[in-house]
Amino acid sequence: MASGEEIRRATELLARARRPVAFTGAGVSAESGIPTFRGSGGLWENYRVEDVATPEAFERNPRLVWEFYNLRREAVFRAEPNPAHRALARLEELFPNFVLITQNVDRLHQRAGSKKVIELHGNLCEVRCTGCGRTFDKTGVRLEWPPRCAECGELLRPAVVWFGEALPLDAWRAAEEAANASDCMLVIGTSAQVYPAAGLIAMARRHGAAIVEVNLEPTAASEMAAISIYGKAAEVLPQIVEAIEWARQSGEMR
Repeated sequence: MASGEEIRRATELLARARRPVAFTGAGVSAESGIPTFRGSGGLWENYRVEDVATPEAFERNPRLVWEFYNLRREAVFRAEPNPAHRALARLEELFPNFVLITQNVDRLHQRAGSKKVIELHGNLCEVRCTGCGRTFDKTGVRLEWPPRCAECGELLRPAVVWFGEALPLDAWRAAEEAANASDCMLVIGTSAQVYPAAGLIAMARRHGAAIVEVNLEPTAASEMAAISIYGKAAEVLPQIVEAIEWARQSGEMR
């Protein structure tokens, strides 16, 4: 559990920020019951990445890939935003220039109320045609085999970034801009090992941002952090938001 001193220090760093940014990973959604990538019970425990999450895998066996992603989609559609998601949505209300950059593909941030969200790895709600390139929102829809494009008849694929694929250029440029301009970056629920996304943390620090880490345990981001709070994001973030709201109401922070 985070100490009062840790919450106070994190609150002070965030309270001084004019352009705060949050950078989130799978650990935030794990607290909503969505498996992470690593560890016992992790997302890839029963699957090889090479078999289900690469362009080559889809070309080789699209049916297996879709079976895997239908399971992921169903898990996401059943999940609900947790207090960490809601706390981040509240921070967007408190800070006009707040931006949220996420590696997650579940759109729980948006469902919690966040509006300024940059999705680095796409999302599971949408599908993209392998022929004409059109994107379709299929939120809550189970896609029967074979999922075909209504426009051109070609096979649809998940609108996520697979291993070996480049990040969407528009999303990456927006994330770079936010990181470069940030004066405080919250790093939450990420191992900081997946690149190029993890490089945004060092980028923000080089440009003067204070890094506030919230993770269950030390990560690659810890050595860059001004403060690291080790605990559940769903417990820590609401405490930080509550402290900021109290400081504003009491006149200690404007």
